[in-house]
Amino acid sequence: MAAAPRPVPCIHRQPGKASTHVARCFPEPPKGPSAPASSTNPLLSLLSAVPDWADAVSERRIRDRRPLYTHADWRDHRSSRRHLRHLLSSLTSRVILSLAPPVSAFTAFAAAIATYNTLLPAYALTASSLPYQLTAPALALLLVFRTEASYARFDEGRKAWMRVIAAAADLAGMVMRHHNTTGTRALLNYILAFPIALKCHIICHSDIKKDLQGLLSEDDLNVVLRSKHRPRCIIEFISQSLYMLDFDENKRNIMESKLSCFLEGIGVCEQLIGIPIPLSYTRLTSRFLVLWHLTLPVILWDECKWIVVPATFISAASLFCIEEVGVLIEEPFPMLALDELCKQLHDSTQDVMSVQNLVHKRLAAKTKDQDSGSRRCSDNGQDFDEPYQPDEFRGNERVLLVEY
Repeated sequence: MAAAPRPVPCIHRQPGKASTHVARCFPEPPKGPSAPASSTNPLLSLLSAVPDWADAVSERRIRDRRPLYTHADWRDHRSSRRHLRHLLSSLTSRVILSLAPPVSAFTAFAAAIATYNTLLPAYALTASSLPYQLTAPALALLLVFRTEASYARFDEGRKAWMRVIAAAADLAGMVMRHHNTTGTRALLNYILAFPIALKCHIICHSDIKKDLQGLLSEDDLNVVLRSKHRPRCIIEFISQSLYMLDFDENKRNIMESKLSCFLEGIGVCEQLIGIPIPLSYTRLTSRFLVLWHLTLPVILWDECKWIVVPATFISAASLFCIEEVGVLIEEPFPMLALDELCKQLHDSTQDVMSVQNLVHKRLAAKTKDQDSGSRRCSDNGQDFDEPYQPDEFRGNERVLLVEY
């Protein structure tokens, strides 16, 4: 049987140009749509109805905007009634909804094993619990490592975004201290647009045109939308604006150093999105959990009888919930309040600008009043630039001068 042809680099040369464009040619995909197996088999379509519904609800819920916590949210978070609130909201939980297919399947399988053992006690499916006692620590270590590795990725994404927001705030503060011109206002808008472009770059179903509509001009927005890498396009706007404006060399170098934080944030975010936890470990944890709960009714039948059904339900709901949380936070950015962070940066920048204008007007008015007061005092023959001296000292000074 002949092997499939390997992709080879192809060099395309345009006539009249000395440069070459190197592209990689891949074999064409097979023509004709390939229908999934579930659409051709009615039984498979029926069995996949519940998982498809749960996945659709989960993906719709994952696109919800996450809020930043306030003082009231923290009070509710540590309230003594939180356990009752969490229990009552179980049916609307994304994690629990995604667990409905596996937990219901394993519970039904446990009920089938219990029915079989009750109807045919002579051929009952039973086994010793010693293998479970020996393998339970291994399963615990798998789940612990899975959740710890996922939280490490979540924490890394959070820290990367905090560095990006802090660098944008510092850069915006440096620009606002410069004299107010059309170029500085445009540069400030580019800085505020970068976190939004990065958020839309790493989160699916984001509408960057809607998010940047009122921040960038129509021409700039069209350039960003045509770019394949929109965050780097915004960085290019910022970099060229720094050279076009009349910043001094030292300040420009400091401001350009902030752009390295933007590039580092892009690299960390793309790394977290493109490289998951090793798939072999994820598959191992999933297979271990499945085999564990498929054999759990057989192991517990001698001691528990029909209690194996609720026992399997509780075990599957608990262990699969831990694994589901690990999978959920493995992609950290939908779990972070990125929209609120971008809005907070924009609002804080607007507030700082208004405060700067107010303080500048107030100080200018105070300086004007002091200058006018100094002029009035100078007209009356008294100079307020001299330090105040007591009358006795001034008198003694006059006496000394006379004696001298």
